[in-house]
Amino acid sequence: MPTAEPFDPLDLPESNATTYPEPYAAAARLRWNRRLGDAAGLTQFGVNLTRIAPGGQSSQRHWHLKEDEFVYVLEGEPVLQTDAGEQLLRPGQCIGFPAGHGDGHCLINRGDRDVLLLVVGSRMTGEVVTYPDIDMHIAPGADGVRRFTRKDGTPF
Repeated sequence: MPTAEPFDPLDLPESNATTYPEPYAAAARLRWNRRLGDAAGLTQFGVNLTRIAPGGQSSQRHWHLKEDEFVYVLEGEPVLQTDAGEQLLRPGQCIGFPAGHGDGHCLINRGDRDVLLLVVGSRMTGEVVTYPDIDMHIAPGADGVRRFTRKDGTPF
């Protein structure tokens, strides 16, 4: 429920639901989100408190055509994976992923304790998401609804 009042993020439900189609959905089920922006009634950008269990990852490696993303590491040491390779991030570090920059990214938890992230991203209509390592793409159809397809355009 939207609120202008302070709230405790840990009071919000945590969900590991994913819209990824199989076979890619399984990898996302070790990632849980608390939708802070939704709880605050925000509509122009999303804010999530994301927890990644050991062995999990934030997403498949991807980049956004229209949406910016920002990540602040609160706890744990995720491995950032980009075109440049891998880099260990530590608590207190931040990283941003500007829209339209074709360098795919994801965060992987190779440690033995949870990773906790504050993730902020814009919410743009007509968004297109590219997954450079797998045969998956997201784009709006003729009706404007975002759909997962293979890179050749065939649906899942």
